[in-house]
Amino acid sequence: MKLRMWVAVIVAFGAIAAAFIFAGLYSDEKAKVRLTYIDRYEYNLAQTADEIEKYLSKKTDYDIHYNMIVSDMGAARAFVFLIDDYAEEQKTINELYYCFVKYPVQMKEKLEQTGTALTHITEHLDKGYDEVREIVDSIEKLGT
Repeated sequence: MKLRMWVAVIVAFGAIAAAFIFAGLYSDEKAKVRLTYIDRYEYNLAQTADEIEKYLSKKTDYDIHYNMIVSDMGAARAFVFLIDDYAEEQKTINELYYCFVKYPVQMKEKLEQTGTALTHITEHLDKGYDEVREIVDSIEKLGT
């Protein structure tokens, strides 16, 4: 009887140790995935800013560049959605994305400001999000 009790205690401690190890590995992997999402989010914002720069330097093929801008913004929007503690940033990027989708005529006039704001965001400057909010607020929501 004593042998069975010792085996049961050892198995219980082993199970508890395994649970702690699993929890530690899970939280470590979760942190790595979060950093990957942040990297991809910033990469897509940088791609958007680069695409805006390409258009502004050439002033040709507006439709192609605009579609690429919307595509890159959509990818950034998807990645920021996956990051847990980016609620305000998510809201700001969503609003900017929908301004690009719904108001292309107005956003054409704001491309230079948008490129600057996105560059500031990728450089980890808080003023980038404030600049994006100013751009979104300046759009006439009842217009085209």
